[in-house]
Amino acid sequence: MSYNCLFTVLTDAALVDETLDHAIAMAAAHNAHLDVLCLGVDRSQTGYYYAGASAVVLQETITRAQEDADAIDAKVRHRLGNEDILWASEKGVCQLADMGRHVALRARFSDLAILPQPYGDNRGAELEPATESALFDGKTPALIVPAGGKPNAAPKRVLVAWNESVEALSAVRAALPILTAADEVHVAIIDPPTHGPTRSDPGGMLSQYLARHGVKVEIDVLSKTLPRVSDILMRHAEDMDADLMVMGAYGHSRFREAIFGGATRSMLEHATIPVLMAH
Repeated sequence: MSYNCLFTVLTDAALVDETLDHAIAMAAAHNAHLDVLCLGVDRSQTGYYYAGASAVVLQETITRAQEDADAIDAKVRHRLGNEDILWASEKGVCQLADMGRHVALRARFSDLAILPQPYGDNRGAELEPATESALFDGKTPALIVPAGGKPNAAPKRVLVAWNESVEALSAVRAALPILTAADEVHVAIIDPPTHGPTRSDPGGMLSQYLARHGVKVEIDVLSKTLPRVSDILMRHAEDMDADLMVMGAYGHSRFREAIFGGATRSMLEHATIPVLMAH
């Protein structure tokens, strides 16, 4: 497996450079083609006319979204025109409620989506559905890049969050091109079950699978000493000076994570290193 087709969607001109930094680095490292979707998002309410609304007001929102798409596309073309990689950029306008369809359609024909962190200061409401659409509807693994993070297309130390879930295994498989090239891969298991077929050898089958792919792997069994799983993982990532984290996304439903919180939501909010996720 290799990353031949990369994809990113950009909806904010302020996030173009930091997202493209990572996307360009990955495209150059893997000799991949990068597809960029520049979207101007109409964030007005859909499905009804609010009091006093007119065709002029509605046209203004569409015009504003078109101007945003033009500005993002121009910035992307100027940046990528100076890079020695294969790339294509297209632009369009959509409403917030409908953007997931456009993102998923293009994401599903890529090996990896590279997306900005969806939560945080000055992050638009459209970044969350863009991320979820790539993961759920596009069935595509996503590399989530944090604000201010430095691009690293060949991470040397990788932390894999392992809980034996289908989502975690999907993330591991999606990350194999990176894992096989890393110097160290640590599989973190938090409070492994005391009953079950893997109780005497937590992470053993995954370790064997990775080793057969030539991955230099170690198993780290951790205690749940902090209330949130995400906090334990991030602290361990800091302790080992990890360049990348690999984890499954949304083992619980998106609704449950949005209301009650969860490891995925917390990681998307607070991660300080890139996180490769798959569902």
